[in-house]
Amino acid sequence: MLKRIFPFLGWFDKYSNAALRADIISGLTVALVLIPQSMAYAQLAGMPAYYGLYASLLPPLVAALFGSSRQLATGPVAVVSLMTAASLEPLATAGSPGFIAYALLLALLVGAFQFLLGVLRLGLVVNFLSHPVVNGFTNAAAIIIASSQLSKMFGVYVDKASLQYETIMRVVSSAMHYSHLPTLGMGVLAFAIMMGLKRVNPKIPNVLCAVVITTLLSWATGFNHDAKVNLSAIQNEKAQTLIAEFNETVKGIEQLSKKRTAISTAEDAAKSSKDVIGYYDAEHDFNVVAYEAKLLNHKSHIYREELRAMLFTGVNLADGTIQFYLPDAVPVGMTSDGRTWRIKVGNKILNPESLTMMGGGAVVGNVPSGFPPIVIPNLDIKVMLKLLPFAIIISLLGFMEAISIAKAMAAKTGQRLDPNQELIGQGLANMLGACTSSYPASGSFSRSAVNLQSGAVTGLSSVFTSLVVAVTLLFFTPLLYHLPQAVLAAVIMMAVIGLINASGFLHAWKAQKFDGAISIISFIATLAFAPHLDKGIIIGVTLSLAVFLYKSMRPRVVALAKSDDDVLRDASLHGLRECAHMAVVRFDGPLFFANASFLEEQIARRLREKKDLKHLILVCNGINDIDASGEEALSLVVETVRSAGVDISLSGINEAVLAVLKRTHLYEKIGKENIYSNTEKALCQTHEKAHRDGTEPNCPLSNYCSIHSNS
Repeated sequence: MLKRIFPFLGWFDKYSNAALRADIISGLTVALVLIPQSMAYAQLAGMPAYYGLYASLLPPLVAALFGSSRQLATGPVAVVSLMTAASLEPLATAGSPGFIAYALLLALLVGAFQFLLGVLRLGLVVNFLSHPVVNGFTNAAAIIIASSQLSKMFGVYVDKASLQYETIMRVVSSAMHYSHLPTLGMGVLAFAIMMGLKRVNPKIPNVLCAVVITTLLSWATGFNHDAKVNLSAIQNEKAQTLIAEFNETVKGIEQLSKKRTAISTAEDAAKSSKDVIGYYDAEHDFNVVAYEAKLLNHKSHIYREELRAMLFTGVNLADGTIQFYLPDAVPVGMTSDGRTWRIKVGNKILNPESLTMMGGGAVVGNVPSGFPPIVIPNLDIKVMLKLLPFAIIISLLGFMEAISIAKAMAAKTGQRLDPNQELIGQGLANMLGACTSSYPASGSFSRSAVNLQSGAVTGLSSVFTSLVVAVTLLFFTPLLYHLPQAVLAAVIMMAVIGLINASGFLHAWKAQKFDGAISIISFIATLAFAPHLDKGIIIGVTLSLAVFLYKSMRPRVVALAKSDDDVLRDASLHGLRECAHMAVVRFDGPLFFANASFLEEQIARRLREKKDLKHLILVCNGINDIDASGEEALSLVVETVRSAGVDISLSGINEAVLAVLKRTHLYEKIGKENIYSNTEKALCQTHEKAHRDGTEPNCPLSNYCSIHSNS
């Protein structure tokens, strides 16, 4: 019982020094991959890079302690990071304090939902996400993730559009105008290192090597070259005017945001006091403010685009200061410093006294040392209700990814896996992680594979991984300052290559054409609606449920006939001749309210088509369940067949269905003598009577009955 509550106690049964060494080595190896990956995934989630380290501190440890898999490596992952960003971007600006607060609250909700599913033993709910839907979504997500990193690879800055493909078009347009070649070079170099080492020796931590080499190169060459200057240093009147106008729009947006909050409060107060007029007035004011905010957001976007498109040449003055001119406006006699400078423009007001001019590539920058504070996220009910649908989707997606990885490893190691215990472990990891500044985490395929290949024996390897991250946070964060953003982009793009599985579409299509179609539609919908990824999943799930309902409402009802190998098979599928006086009909599926009338229709159709029919055998092997509507339909079928002057028998009824027939007395109505244990007995014992005075010269079932007469 104690081991069920604390699964980690089972690690130490027959634990040895060799196992401890293997766990230490595995934990260290995974940490070397996790640290750079987590920082990259944090930025994919719209968080500052160091929040990836926070998400790698407690979640791996807690998930290992309370999960059932001994090799699953938990932490930031690509798809969950992308879903986090997509869920929160409508609510706050990426990277802002509000965005971070929402991300921590989202992690808490994700963890609570997973924990609840685990405690209630409802792990099977993940089956609502069918494999075709997940395959389509994952392939689309891989493309979205990779394309979202193009701006960092080219060193360009654009505003995100309402749809992903529009954002990519902006990136391409901006990159054609100007790309920072050293940034692109850093990204390409990182790719070359990772791919090269992976081919030479997969056991070498290629991600870490790429990060170390490029960071050292960035530090040695002065890759990052920003300058803080006064507005007067920019010797261009248009740029100065644009900065002033941009600041005015940002101030206006901030004021409207405060006004909108006040109106929302007044609207809630009017609603609670049932002040109808006050409510409508507040609603009108809110719409007006929202319209004004849209106009200002559009203006600020235009100003940002114009400022970002301006390329300057720096000129060093004798007093040590620097001035910036457009390339064709450098005064005669002045010498350029050889760099191309750009104004760094975000969503905040630009300080005229301290403008940031970028003359190099972007790096991670300052990473705070020490552990994150332990704080429970602010439990705002309104925000929680907005986040709940996204939390459910992320919970199911994250768990499905984690459990599929864990199952694959369990098949190799032979350990017993408990999906519900894994839900509890993942849930606790996210809940406790949220209290230490972690955004939603899940099981990682790549790091779990590294953990397994490194020889991890128990979850202690994940404990050591967390310890390495803790040491990094305490002592080594200054070393991450010069890590190029383009390298983090390359790390993400390299990681998501493994998510692309084009053969999955073909496999689903071969299995069932509708599964292939659902997978393709989910893929297209996810791409089309990105960054609103939830829509792609909802469309896929809806289609899966619709197909399931359609198949349940119209199950296969087939006529059986003797094949060349003396076995009863589907007559229409195999082109077999049926007996004129006997119909052997098999119903494949549970008989319940949704398909009860369908059985009646199918039997009635056969009565109309087969004029010489004398006996009908209903093969019930496929009917594994029956409800009141199904029982009523079966009773009507018996009446309809007999009223047409045709005998009816039932064969292969399972115990659960037979119990229902006996409770409702339909068993007596059908007659014990008309119920057979199998189809062979039913056919052989009724064949002679059905063909008495018959006109069929050569019955295709005669030979079958002679062969199975002793059955």
